[in-house]
Amino acid sequence: MTMEEEGPDVVIYIGFGVAISFVLYVLRQWIKGKQFTEKVSAKGKVAIVTGASSGIGRQLVRELNLRYVKVYMMCRSVEKGRQTARDLAGRYGCHPDRMIVMEGDLTSFESIRKFVKEFDKEEEKLDVLINNAGVMFHPKFEKTVDGHELTWQSNYLGHFLLTELLLPKLEKCPDGGRIVNVSSELHKKADTVDMDVCNDKKKFDRWIKTYARSKLANVMHAVALTKRIRSKDSASKISVNSCHPGVVNTDLVPIPLYRNVIKKIFLPLIWFIMKTEQDGAQTPLYLALSKKVNGISGKYFSESELASAHDFAQDENACEVLYNSSVEACQLDQSRY
Repeated sequence: MTMEEEGPDVVIYIGFGVAISFVLYVLRQWIKGKQFTEKVSAKGKVAIVTGASSGIGRQLVRELNLRYVKVYMMCRSVEKGRQTARDLAGRYGCHPDRMIVMEGDLTSFESIRKFVKEFDKEEEKLDVLINNAGVMFHPKFEKTVDGHELTWQSNYLGHFLLTELLLPKLEKCPDGGRIVNVSSELHKKADTVDMDVCNDKKKFDRWIKTYARSKLANVMHAVALTKRIRSKDSASKISVNSCHPGVVNTDLVPIPLYRNVIKKIFLPLIWFIMKTEQDGAQTPLYLALSKKVNGISGKYFSESELASAHDFAQDENACEVLYNSSVEACQLDQSRY
């Protein structure tokens, strides 16, 4: 076969390869989702990020720090948090003086109260609270020292208490403090947020429902707290929103088979079809800093846009019931409410 005869086939193959590459590139960009590129002034702001030593939390610390925000990293392990801070400083140029690691364990109400007490000594105000830490697909039913199912308290109830205790600092923010509850699209799979059910061993589901219930509670919390804040002070600028960060490739799933075998075998595919941790940080970052959400509160977002939430989140009475039961569960002073 002559070169002249081979030529057209080679051109076709090259053209086909270019077309496939372009399609894959476009698909990958779509999977990555919207990136937060808005020019905003964040210098002098103070933020708290839970679950800050890894995953989306780690990326949120990086993004905020590089925008001159002073970030308090709430971590269960102080040593792991400090290692994360050192890594962010060395690899990305984050300023170490704007990363403050503090111990805080969401599975312990006492630890949460201690964290807030220490924070109160350091800062007069709080601009941003990102309730990010989470547990997914915990392998067995387990109760915390406070008597609540571990996923329920880690993902929701601990964050509820943390938020309530920090409200006075958020109220001192002149531009209006922002609270971001990192939820999940899986919240739509929840069947209830009844406290008794969520703490019942017989109702425990290691795969979807237990996790989904806690994430639905995050969404409903934003709705109920918004109503509370606005009824107390209609001029309040505090905002509370929830969001889906996307399907992110993190180490949130604690299943050894997935982490050690499946994830390694299918790493290229997983990388392609899932968001990176940095991609997953974009919608929470948008809600924390964007001017476009000024005055918006009690809403659910996905890909930095308003999105539909579970029907339960549209029911203000149901949200109020959850809020009241959470106040009681956290042993908060009910005279405040």
